[in-house]
Amino acid sequence: MGNEETKHESARAGAGFGSRIGFILAAAGSAVGLGNIWRFPYLAAKYGGGLFLFIYIILTLTFGFTLMLTEIAIGRRTGKSVLGAYQTVHKKFGFMGWIAAIIPALILPYYCVIGGWVLRYTASFVTGAGLETAHTVTTAAGEEASFFGDFISHATLPTIFFVVFVLLTGVVIVLGVQKGIELVSKFLMPVLVVLIIAICIYTFTLKGAFEGVKYYLLPNFESLVDSKGFHAGMLFKTFAAATSQLFYSMSIAMGILVTYGSYMRKQDSLESSVRHIEFFDTGIAVIAGLIIVPAVFVFSGGDKAAVNAGPGLMFITLPKVFESMPGGQIVGAAFFILVSLAALTSSISLMETVVSAVMEKLGLSRIMACVVVIVVTIALGMLSVLGYSNWSNVTIFGMQFLDFFDFITNSVMMPILAFLTCILIGYIVKTKYVEEEVLCGETSFKAKLLYRVMIMVVCPICMLMVLITPFITDL
Repeated sequence: MGNEETKHESARAGAGFGSRIGFILAAAGSAVGLGNIWRFPYLAAKYGGGLFLFIYIILTLTFGFTLMLTEIAIGRRTGKSVLGAYQTVHKKFGFMGWIAAIIPALILPYYCVIGGWVLRYTASFVTGAGLETAHTVTTAAGEEASFFGDFISHATLPTIFFVVFVLLTGVVIVLGVQKGIELVSKFLMPVLVVLIIAICIYTFTLKGAFEGVKYYLLPNFESLVDSKGFHAGMLFKTFAAATSQLFYSMSIAMGILVTYGSYMRKQDSLESSVRHIEFFDTGIAVIAGLIIVPAVFVFSGGDKAAVNAGPGLMFITLPKVFESMPGGQIVGAAFFILVSLAALTSSISLMETVVSAVMEKLGLSRIMACVVVIVVTIALGMLSVLGYSNWSNVTIFGMQFLDFFDFITNSVMMPILAFLTCILIGYIVKTKYVEEEVLCGETSFKAKLLYRVMIMVVCPICMLMVLITPFITDL
């Protein structure tokens, strides 16, 4: 490798991660977010329970492993932010760095809006008023609405919690990699794991919870059948949903892993680190399902529609569940603290990716880059905040601002970036580019054959399938 590739730019990033466990927990913290806590369980319930889980785990061990390893290797080998990393790999593919920088810049604002919603519920439960979130309220217009619907349509409250969440994230980023991201991750991740296991054990003690566990874990092939028999489109849709969740859950194609990879020490094992991150991410997602699905199943009387409530599951359905269960106030407080921690660890990685790019491109100090990113994040995030209140009548292609930003990043930009990454590594610079980095300090690359097949054949096909699935399923 050339000197330019092996040199980590301390002027841009400050010190890198001080330990292997620090890197693993930070990267796992990035992966473990809202996507694991509420999105994964309702997708699993919607797409056949154990069938979805099986497909997801296989994808994690193959597809997810390949793309995560690739991005971290690119970051560590170049030692640069996403803007400089892809340019260093191949000059003609430098534009990929801009895509990788724009994606987190678009996700961060609306993610912090949702983070603000979580903070609102956390505050309610911690102060002893959490069960009130399960009740309907009378709006200013004299209409009945859910607590959540009334909150997000409020003129000022969502803005306050959104800004607080952005500033909390910003404080960690200002402190830097070791004193901020690594230190916070070492504290928050163990707390998060303890909380989620404790709540899961409590859920298992509920009468009738086993029925919910069976509904969640056992394959439901009825989801692939309609009035005309087996529906291939539903299997295709299940595969696409699992792949999409993988992006959302494992921080793939967001520039995050390239950025964190640039802070990783050369002597640390790349291959085993990725496996550890996968274990953390998938384990917490599966356990979250073991909390939410059985709990909702029990207190809805086995109503499958309640489990498939989508985004409303966390803010509308679950508060009703907590209200119905013994000690619901305490359990609800623990749950929303858990979700707040998960949301924060992910928003930290999103902001760090953008700040890293701004520092490198504009030559700003970390503090000044943070200020710029925070201001832009709040400005863009206000579109999503107001999209449910003052500007609720304004839509883009029929979607609210938040839904539009989610669609354009998760369903379009991320699959395109992942596809281009496969082409770049598989066919332009060849797989040896990543394999050489994996072998730094290691005697062998155990999954080399799997990696080559995935990056050159399977992953590009998967990405094309994700991109065309909406059109195929419509047909």
